[in-house]
Amino acid sequence: MNLEAFLEHQKIWYQIIHKDPTIHTADAAKATGINVHRITKNLVTVTNKGEHVLLIVPGDRKVDMKTAAKALNVQRITLVPFDKAMEISGYPPGGTPSVGHKTKMRVVIDETIMEYETVYCGGGSRDKLIELKTIDILQLNHAITAKIAK
Repeated sequence: MNLEAFLEHQKIWYQIIHKDPTIHTADAAKATGINVHRITKNLVTVTNKGEHVLLIVPGDRKVDMKTAAKALNVQRITLVPFDKAMEISGYPPGGTPSVGHKTKMRVVIDETIMEYETVYCGGGSRDKLIELKTIDILQLNHAITAKIAK
C-alpha cells in the first residue's frame, strides 16, 4: 500500500519523520525524541463476531480490551497475531498507520488522543512515522472515540 499517495489523494496534511527501524512506540520515541504519549499504537484486533477493528491508543498506554468491547457493543475483542495484522492492514506492525488500510475496519480512538491537534503514527514502514491531524484520523476512518486505554 502507498500511504503517501492515499493521503495526497484525500488532500490530507501530513509530515513524514524518518527514523531507524523500530516496532514499539517507546523505541520510536527514543529514536525521534517525540513524546511517547503522542505516538499512537494502532492495533489490529478481531471481535468475537469475526470483525476486524483498529484500536488507536497513546503509545504509553495499554488497551483495556473489556472497555473496547463495550464501546463496540461486542462480547470480546482480541489482538490478531503480527503476521495476520499485516495481512489485514497492509502494513507491518511498527509501521501501521492510523489511516489508509488494505481492509476497511471499524476504528476506535482513545478519547485522550483527541486532546492533541496532531499525533504521530506508523508511516507505512518501520523506518517512518507520520504526523497527522487527529480530526483527519477521526473523519477518514468514520471512527468513534471512547475511553479504551488504561
